[in-house]
Amino acid sequence: MQWVRIDNRLVHGQIIETWLPYTHARHIIVVDDSVADDSLQQQIMSLAIPQSVTCSFSRVEDLNARLMAVPCEQRGSMIILFSSCADVRRALEAGFSFNSVNIGNIHYGPGKKQISPSVALSSDDESCLHYFKGRGIELDFRCVPNDPVQVRFA
Repeated sequence: MQWVRIDNRLVHGQIIETWLPYTHARHIIVVDDSVADDSLQQQIMSLAIPQSVTCSFSRVEDLNARLMAVPCEQRGSMIILFSSCADVRRALEAGFSFNSVNIGNIHYGPGKKQISPSVALSSDDESCLHYFKGRGIELDFRCVPNDPVQVRFA
């Protein structure tokens, strides 16, 4: 299973405690340009990850190459974390392929509309999600696996 998630917190407790067991992931790829260039942030995130799970970090434009570098036995069970809709769209436009995206957490901010307890969308975010839907990509609004889908995005 390749689980694609948008969560501006990236690696945190929900990922470790709920999504790893749910997906049976053996590898996490954090796709974020600033984190990919910051070894201290990488070290901090890596501390939370169980030793049985490997983790790598990638700039958006390098994701396809990073995916090919993941050992074959781990490719079928990965969590790919993005911090924003825009980064997922950039990856898609660069050739990254996926069928579904889990929208777990996008913090509220000025000019954003709260659509669920954990997701607030700007007009750019809404446009991006419509772009995904237009390409047949399923939108899954859940914080954790046992939650019901929180939003039906039209």
